[in-house]
Amino acid sequence: MHISPHEASRRIPTVHDLGGVWTCRAARGPIPSHLEAVLRAGIAGTVPGVVHLDLLAADLIPDPYDGDNESALTWIGRTDWEYSRSFTWEPDSHTDHDLVAEGLDTVARIWLNGQLVGDARNHHRSYRFPVHDHLRAGTNDLRVEFRGALSFAEEREAVLGVRPHSNPHPFNCIRKPAYAFGWDWGPEIVTAGIWRPLRLEGRSGARMTQLRRRTRWTGAGGELLVDVEVDRGHPPLSLDVEVEGRRVCVPVSDGAASVRLEVPDAQAWWPRSHGEQPLYPARIRLTDADGDCLDEWRGRVGFRSVTLDTSPDADGNRFTVVVNGRPVYVRGANWIPADTYLPRVTRETLASSLHDATDAGMNLIRVWGGGIYETDDFYDLCDELGLLVWQDFTLACAAYAEDPELWDEFEAEAAEAIVRLAAHPSLALLNGGNENIWGWADWGWRRALVGATWGEGYYMDLFPGLVRRLADEVPYSEGSPFSFDRYLHPNQDSDGCMHIWDVWNSRDYTAYRTYRPRFVSEFGFQAPPAFATLESVVHDEPRSPFGAQMLVHQKAESGNLKLERGLGDHLPHPTDYVDWHWATQLNQARAIRFGVEYFRSLAPFNTGSIVWQLNDCWPVVSWSAVDSLGHRKPLWFALREAFADRLCSIQPRDGGLSLTLHNESDEPWTSTATVRRIDVEGRHLAVQIIELQIDPRASLVVPLDTTITQSQNACRELVVADLSSGQRAFWYFEEDTRLELAADPVTATAEELAGGYRVTVTAHALTKDLTLLVDHADPDATVDRGLVTMLPGDEVVFTVSSTRPHLTTRLTGAPVLRTANDLVAPRQRRTGGASPQPAGIDGSDLRAAGRRESLAR
Repeated sequence: MHISPHEASRRIPTVHDLGGVWTCRAARGPIPSHLEAVLRAGIAGTVPGVVHLDLLAADLIPDPYDGDNESALTWIGRTDWEYSRSFTWEPDSHTDHDLVAEGLDTVARIWLNGQLVGDARNHHRSYRFPVHDHLRAGTNDLRVEFRGALSFAEEREAVLGVRPHSNPHPFNCIRKPAYAFGWDWGPEIVTAGIWRPLRLEGRSGARMTQLRRRTRWTGAGGELLVDVEVDRGHPPLSLDVEVEGRRVCVPVSDGAASVRLEVPDAQAWWPRSHGEQPLYPARIRLTDADGDCLDEWRGRVGFRSVTLDTSPDADGNRFTVVVNGRPVYVRGANWIPADTYLPRVTRETLASSLHDATDAGMNLIRVWGGGIYETDDFYDLCDELGLLVWQDFTLACAAYAEDPELWDEFEAEAAEAIVRLAAHPSLALLNGGNENIWGWADWGWRRALVGATWGEGYYMDLFPGLVRRLADEVPYSEGSPFSFDRYLHPNQDSDGCMHIWDVWNSRDYTAYRTYRPRFVSEFGFQAPPAFATLESVVHDEPRSPFGAQMLVHQKAESGNLKLERGLGDHLPHPTDYVDWHWATQLNQARAIRFGVEYFRSLAPFNTGSIVWQLNDCWPVVSWSAVDSLGHRKPLWFALREAFADRLCSIQPRDGGLSLTLHNESDEPWTSTATVRRIDVEGRHLAVQIIELQIDPRASLVVPLDTTITQSQNACRELVVADLSSGQRAFWYFEEDTRLELAADPVTATAEELAGGYRVTVTAHALTKDLTLLVDHADPDATVDRGLVTMLPGDEVVFTVSSTRPHLTTRLTGAPVLRTANDLVAPRQRRTGGASPQPAGIDGSDLRAAGRRESLAR
């Protein structure tokens, strides 16, 4: 790289990217003998990047995602790595030069021309190192050394003291994302590298060292509040702020300046389904006495005001997100990093995942504390899409020491994150951390800690103090779950936000109805990813839920046994691997839809729910709605129905049944409900007609007549409510295992079209949860709908997008076309053409795995 004198002579700063090809080598550590020579000599490395990607690119390791490769590659996280490169620099007119690292993973020392210029210990923050005195004319040598994060974490635990944490490694002793050390949905892939851009900046004038941007919506317009701190400058200096043709210029005094700019014509930013998301171009400049620009920020701003109502009422403490003075019923999902290898995440991959959220009717994403502070692209996209962001500070499921070496890092990273994120209109909440207060209260931590610090100072002092000082327009909560009273249990349904995990771990999903939650910020149920996703990484012979490679891709403790237990009486226990895959995917979808519909039936007492989780970071059996290859699981279709602006469901109330309706729109909902008790052949047994009027943002509960709610033959009867506005709800008196379902309830035809297929399905009997698992026919195919329950005579058309020809036969039979009937009623399965049919579940494999004798029932 050559830095020209002409460019350097300009008064504006010079910025030179130091990304691209570097040399990566293993400095020390447990390097496999067959790789030692090549890794000590060095291979091509990429910046931004991480060492695993460089090793993969050099074809030196197998894909850690595939088969059981993960465990054979843990040595990478214990090895010290070095990245180096040379660049050309010539002296210029600038008096100051900084090396700016946006992200270093994680414990690093930076050397320039043999001189140590800085240390780093935090994946979650950026660094700026003065290097002017270390630069030399001509060739400059830059080297970044990384400690093996696994070994470093263990070393610091020995100093800081052993404290409780989930999973095997002491991630709570190092400022690296917790999930990298392995989670119950993620692999143990402990990366190292320069994971975000690295650049050399030269300047001679002043610089805005901290630029804080916040917005408000006043009802009469918008306000942009700007505060800056300035260094390396000589007065007079000015701060110039402009939005929508309105401009304010104020002098910088004692290295700081503040601006309040009113934009009276601006429109309010709203979360999706509440209004529009106008964003306005903005420019903030630091200028000298001649009006020349010394430093500048350009971007977009949106105007909104947001509060969190946790005030007490007769039942406990509320938890209500309020935007521009209006309560927002939250329909959201938890977000984990989009890839184990963070440098592979692009704006395009983020956009695809966030569209998965909006297409499912969500209005909030919670960025979970075991992950990262996401890139600007993530928050920009949420601004554009109207997705509120609940941002955790990056602490999760552990007790954290409050010693200075961690306290100082938490303070630095939190301050940087607050300043960077506060200007985004999508930011609705900053949250102290995930399950740490709950852990202290309920998981035996107090006894184990014996009075040692555990993180309370962060949640109760450091973080709220920083938020008040740097972004007092953004609500703060101490943790999730939390009851907003130190004298209350942090995870109880009457107060604040709660997590419901006993359903997945030990109880049937109908136990959701044993709670009456104000707000549910985590709850979830597992299922495998799409079949094609499993096949891409799991190669057990025969295929089995308890095969060795399958269990590598099931990280939850006893996860597949919990999947089996979770079937309960709802569905039969399958003896065939392909049926197991379908049954567990279907059960996940039903469990979460059951929970969401119940929570919404409690509105306005309940003010929202956030399902665990939207996305995956690798191919895995997990709680996600969309797998790591982008396949929307049946759960996603269930969420799209349950998160619809207008929802009706049938719920047990006061010893009977009621039609419950929730109108999350700004328009009144007028409809006529025809509620019928029918038999499985569709014959009418009783009818009730109800005229409905639901106010905007309101709920309604209508008791149903006993002629509807009392069955004569529970195994053959059901209740269906059809609304003239298009909604439909079902109630069954018995579980599917006792319901008389026809073996072959539908006929299906497929027609090839440009870009895909049209599949038309006609029901001849009650057909439950008809779904096209199109990846069995084409791993890249998508379908527009799923989980459709049909009554006799119903016809449904599916649109399949695919570039593969000649799939018409395969799309109309198993394993693509599936129903709950398939699992319940014995039948001769239509194969629909050649498709992978791995061997059935083998009981001896299960015994060898030490799990149980067999899944056969």
